[in-house]
Amino acid sequence: MLLAGGQGSRLHALTSHVAKPAVPFGGKYRIIDFPLSNCVNSGIDAVGVLTQYRPLELNSYIGNGQPWDLDLSDGGVHILPPYMREGEKGTWYKGTANAIYQNMGFIELYDPDYVLILSGDHIYKMDYAKMLRRHKETGADCTISVLEVTMEEATRFGIMNVDEDDVIYEFEEKPKHPKSNLASMGIYIFTWSKLRAYLMADEADEKSSNDFGKNIIPAMLAKGEKLVAYRFSGYWKDVGTIDSLWDANMDMLSGGGGGVDLYDQEWPIYARTPTRPPHVTGPNAKVDHSLVTGGCEVDGTVENSVLFHSVTVEEGAVVRYSILMPGTVVKAGAVVEYAIVAENAVIGAQAHVGTAPTGEEDWGIAVVAQNIKVGDDAVVPAKAMITRNVKGGAAK
Repeated sequence: MLLAGGQGSRLHALTSHVAKPAVPFGGKYRIIDFPLSNCVNSGIDAVGVLTQYRPLELNSYIGNGQPWDLDLSDGGVHILPPYMREGEKGTWYKGTANAIYQNMGFIELYDPDYVLILSGDHIYKMDYAKMLRRHKETGADCTISVLEVTMEEATRFGIMNVDEDDVIYEFEEKPKHPKSNLASMGIYIFTWSKLRAYLMADEADEKSSNDFGKNIIPAMLAKGEKLVAYRFSGYWKDVGTIDSLWDANMDMLSGGGGGVDLYDQEWPIYARTPTRPPHVTGPNAKVDHSLVTGGCEVDGTVENSVLFHSVTVEEGAVVRYSILMPGTVVKAGAVVEYAIVAENAVIGAQAHVGTAPTGEEDWGIAVVAQNIKVGDDAVVPAKAMITRNVKGGAAK
């Protein structure tokens, strides 16, 4: 069960038209491609995708699941929006646990022994079959995937405190003084008979937030159920903020295993990609340490950047440390640096978007929203969030 209904408010302009899992990533992917590909590579062939916020593009993108080999007559991928049940008023998913509760009927169609709960907004590769194996071997009622973080970072996560066998005895939500550095990744395997009972009890509690981290996990711990930590050691990134999304794209360019490995043939990441001709570089082009995908036309300078399909960088334009999403046009003489430019935006001639940081205090990524036009000679400073057309001059 893949939770993909998040609004992604911390991504601001990038999610004004699409759900967070549908945000482009890595030159040719969407964020949701990673958990979907993990499912297929792990041997999971029945996936429910729970959508809610601005689902149209995400639903269209997933389609019948063919790019991930999930177009099956028995199983496959199913889009699961909130719906009105007989005798009840229609309601949005009130929380992560409520989202699963509303789809218990779908789950029971498959009569499963175990249910895997995933988030649709993380970049990582993971073999869920190994996690399930540990769940069975330990006789756990719930297994939670955890990642070691620094003690400073631990204050931002749900922290699992464990004994010498990695059995969880305490859960702390964003503790000021964490006792351990084992951060929950929001990836759970439940024994279905146990989870079903706790979901029904949670739904009956009018004071509940209907959330796994706030309600279900603490309730199971309080009643002495066996919860086990599964330690994950690979690359994992929650791309729920502008900075983390930019970081994850830059990690791919760092080499040496700094980011998620997209060239690993044993664990491929599948995607629904448009058919485009090869990219073209003009006589004035200079491309260095960058990812340039099909349909791009480059006649300027591109350094340490990620260009999605159908991007145009005209003569004399400079793109540095930036992410240009599909259909972006950077006109002649423009400079784009330390920026994320969303789909089909146009950066006018001689405009300047973003600023190279000189220190920690002026660090920040400029963002230009989808379909926006930044006029000739306009100046967009660091950290700016451009959601309206800019005719020229300084932008705020």
